[in-house]
Amino acid sequence: MYQVKAPENKADFKRYYQFRWQWLRAPWQQPIGSEIDDLENQAIHRFIENEQGQIIAVGRLHKTSQNQAQIRYMAVDEQYQGQGLGKLVIQSLEQEAVKHGVTQITLNAREVALVFYQRLGYQLAEKSHVLYGEIQHFLMTKSLNTLDDNKTLLSQALTCTWHNTIPMSAAMNMKVNYFNGEQLFTSSDLAFNKNLHNTMFAGSIYTQATLTGWGWVYFLLAENKLEGDIVLANAEIKYLAPVAGAGVGFTNVALTEGDITTLSQKGKARIRVEVHILSGDKVAAKFIGQYAVIAAKD
Repeated sequence: MYQVKAPENKADFKRYYQFRWQWLRAPWQQPIGSEIDDLENQAIHRFIENEQGQIIAVGRLHKTSQNQAQIRYMAVDEQYQGQGLGKLVIQSLEQEAVKHGVTQITLNAREVALVFYQRLGYQLAEKSHVLYGEIQHFLMTKSLNTLDDNKTLLSQALTCTWHNTIPMSAAMNMKVNYFNGEQLFTSSDLAFNKNLHNTMFAGSIYTQATLTGWGWVYFLLAENKLEGDIVLANAEIKYLAPVAGAGVGFTNVALTEGDITTLSQKGKARIRVEVHILSGDKVAAKFIGQYAVIAAKD
């Protein structure tokens, strides 16, 4: 069975870009390098290999705003077309889009691919550009549901709590993208949070990371039917790379230490949460917060 993967190192990216050039640029005599644009570092990249480890399908998704994204560079080796590989890549990109808070995806499809995308739920909007003077493209769109249905109300409650009690979070437009009990993704609006380099302001990165960790503890309390006041006791952050697009915060069970149930036994609990701020697939910052929880008084 074929698996969709993300490039993990320079060698993977070299093969990935080579495949993009081979199938999307070389047939039209475009030079090597034309398959790469300035959004690669803030994008989500996916590929599929055959049994020999050769890449046979690729696709990319990048956010165009806090809640919108575009799919580009879709290609499947001619020898493997008709086996559902393109569908697997699209589904993988859509799953990541949901976690990153995307409510609408757009793409520009070649005429020969219109039926393929329509079968996957994309709606034809209008004619778009003509590539290399001969390849007509069509704008297509699809709406996504960004929250796990079972967690929607809890996620909305957290977003409201942030906005009502922490004015900075409302100004940043901090939102819960996705929460399923195992993972938490948050987002904020780059338009408000960008610096003079058009990347995310370091203070906004720190704030989003802090609130993402705080939100994880909030969910722990809710899921264990406990009440308490959450405060950040200690924190450290490492900035690893610029956040070039709309900021996305991430944490999960594996990045968390501590037992929230001690709150009911001792009246207090201490939870360590590691939060990653993502720029596409890349971890751009790592935050570690120690959160103290004090039992709510009657």
